[in-house]
Amino acid sequence: MDQNELKKLVGEKSAEWVEDGMIVGLGTGSTVKFMVDAVGRRVQEEGLKITGVTTSIRTAEQATALGIPLKSVDEVDHIDLTIDGADEISDDFHGIKGGGAALLFEKIVATNSDRNLWIVDETKLVEKLGAFPLPVEVIPYGSQKVFEKFEKAGLNPTFRKLDDGEFLLTDSKNYIIDLHLKRIEDPHALADYLINQVGVVEHGLFLDTVNTVIVGRQDGPEVLEAR
Repeated sequence: MDQNELKKLVGEKSAEWVEDGMIVGLGTGSTVKFMVDAVGRRVQEEGLKITGVTTSIRTAEQATALGIPLKSVDEVDHIDLTIDGADEISDDFHGIKGGGAALLFEKIVATNSDRNLWIVDETKLVEKLGAFPLPVEVIPYGSQKVFEKFEKAGLNPTFRKLDDGEFLLTDSKNYIIDLHLKRIEDPHALADYLINQVGVVEHGLFLDTVNTVIVGRQDGPEVLEAR
């Protein structure tokens, strides 16, 4: 199976975790797209009744087109389960997210969820985080100063830009600085440092967050219980 087929496999498998009456956080990304399609089919074919809370404008558009009723995170008193992707998951079940530039909304939804389920293909599993560039969302004003501070700290920052050279804007109209770290020895210390920099809105380290991971492998989906 190619990577896309593995993504489809785990996306469809994860839809089995969604139960009638749930408030479900719907993540963002290429693997999640298959999950949202599968949940949408269950809504249409089984009469599954759920409320979705989305982590990006594009997931909201997809869910609406499939007939999944949506509410904002501020309109619900809890979220039963959030299903999302990840760019990297370490052996001790910490994650990097934000490759799709939705890390801020994803973290807001994840931290307000009773359970978090991540769906990935096997290429996303690593011993330690860091090979995937760590996204940091910053407000545009003063972003060059934050960038320079990261440079001085040896964090190898780059601004994320579009093909035409313009700065990529998140759904909240912020910039993203990607940190090219190769290997993160102490993710908790790095997370503390980053969130305390003035101008940083959020970072893509999702630590002590995930409960269950579904991994797409060549011989079928594997379910890992993290915490």
